[in-house]
Amino acid sequence: MTKLGNKTLSPSSTLRSISIFSLRALISIAILASFALADEAHNPLAKDPKAAKAGEFEFRINCAFCHGLGARGGGRGPDLTRAHKRHGDSDADMFQNISLGIPGTVMPANGTNGQGVGMTDDEIWQIIAYLRSVQVQAPAKPVGNAAHGKELFYGDAACSSCHMVEGQGGRLGPDLTAVGTARTIDALVESVRTPSKRLAWGLTESTKEFAQEYQTVTVVTSDGHEIKGVILNEDQFSLQMMDKTERIHLLEKDELRSIRKSRESLMPPYDTAALSDQDLNDIVAYLLSVGAK
Repeated sequence: MTKLGNKTLSPSSTLRSISIFSLRALISIAILASFALADEAHNPLAKDPKAAKAGEFEFRINCAFCHGLGARGGGRGPDLTRAHKRHGDSDADMFQNISLGIPGTVMPANGTNGQGVGMTDDEIWQIIAYLRSVQVQAPAKPVGNAAHGKELFYGDAACSSCHMVEGQGGRLGPDLTAVGTARTIDALVESVRTPSKRLAWGLTESTKEFAQEYQTVTVVTSDGHEIKGVILNEDQFSLQMMDKTERIHLLEKDELRSIRKSRESLMPPYDTAALSDQDLNDIVAYLLSVGAK
């Protein structure tokens, strides 16, 4: 028996206590080691122009599907040409994100997304060298007044009736909290002026390898009731959708009179009569300020 203060522990309790202590010690050592790695790891190919060129080739094969050609964002993946990156700016952060993926996002671990092939450590460093070569060093000049853009977003422009930012707003359209890091300014403007040109990825993006888009669907039920909204999930037998009031419907396809899909966004196009260029610039400035946090 072992004494702990005024308590006597059985051999099994002692072993359990030692095991828990050892596990905590190992976790602490691993955390400290990861911090040390983050501080010390630098790209060994950073000053090699041939590495950056090879990295561009690797990027096209393995990364461009989500991050776009030129790394300027592709809808699913953020713009990587910006100096500030949401999940870490250092070489070590970038290496870890590419190697292990980013939990809670659609960023997969190296070699697990069905695009390209699994990369070696050197090939990952080449990609990082390429990203540094296209990275914009100086912050972009503010496109507008972010404070006024926030007022418009939650006020006269009514963006928050369908879109959420930092937990506030509607759910019918995409959550725009991180859109400032994921899309270029031109892409943000285009999505407001011509929203049907390039539909955003679906609400359940982080749970899917290839997410559905915000595709408009109109169904007619067996009793003749028409429901219009966006598709959340779909398989051979059922359809899950959210209607314009944000009510979610789970429908059996064989019980519906009709299903009609359309690539015309539920979001109306905002021309300059509905939203001036300056007001749109202010809203974009607000989204960029949120994404930069």
